[in-house]
Amino acid sequence: MAFLDTAHQRASFLILLLGTGLLIALAPFVSGLVGGLVLYVIFAPVHRWLARRMPSRVAAGVVVLLALVLLVVPTVSFAGLVANQAQSIANGVIRGPLLDRLSQLKFGEFELGPQLAGIGERIVNWIGAGAFGLLGTATRIGLNLTLALFITYYLLISGGSTAWGVVRPHIPFSPASADILRDRFRDVTVSTVIGSGLIACIQGGLVTLGFWATGLSNGLFWGLVTVVFAILPVVGSALVWGPAAVTLFLDGRYGAAAGLLVLGVVI
Repeated sequence: MAFLDTAHQRASFLILLLGTGLLIALAPFVSGLVGGLVLYVIFAPVHRWLARRMPSRVAAGVVVLLALVLLVVPTVSFAGLVANQAQSIANGVIRGPLLDRLSQLKFGEFELGPQLAGIGERIVNWIGAGAFGLLGTATRIGLNLTLALFITYYLLISGGSTAWGVVRPHIPFSPASADILRDRFRDVTVSTVIGSGLIACIQGGLVTLGFWATGLSNGLFWGLVTVVFAILPVVGSALVWGPAAVTLFLDGRYGAAAGLLVLGVVI
């Protein structure tokens, strides 16, 4: 049988193309779509508490405003602080003795230092510029945040039941299994938020103590940065204590570097 020989095959192929195009178009907004569901799960108890004291739509508006403040204010403040710190660190490294130390390294007869110094200078320049470049994604982040808040609002005023009633028939499971899937999503979301948040705070506190014990500056600030980075898989807090340990090692403080390395890797 030839491909697309029947009207049914042609219609199926067209639907496949349209579905693929829709997925590609929605790809930049996946974080907003998923974020709306996550925010609904997190703030639904708050909305239920408020809805007993005011109209449901007003309570949903208050919850959305609360979510907006909790998300935007810390994020903007944190991004500004990181950008300023990254630029100052980049300038300090370029003007400081670190690149000079790198330029003097040798591996036998091979002059390894100049190559390392050039790479190091390009890296710190990239860090300084990249910190401000991250702020250029504000439009996309704003669109995703707006989408997430809209989804959260309408899920709150419908109690989630109306939207779930529309979505459930399209899930390829039995109604009972689909309800189990919904409950598991809610439980995993709550557990992930609480567990990841607590572990990130613990790691941030340990990094702050490590910076204080080794004499590195701005320990509290980098502890807060660690709290944010610790949520990232695989690398996480190593993005903070790893470069700090390398800096201590290149500065000749081998014991402090080893201690910070043990703190990050083992503890």
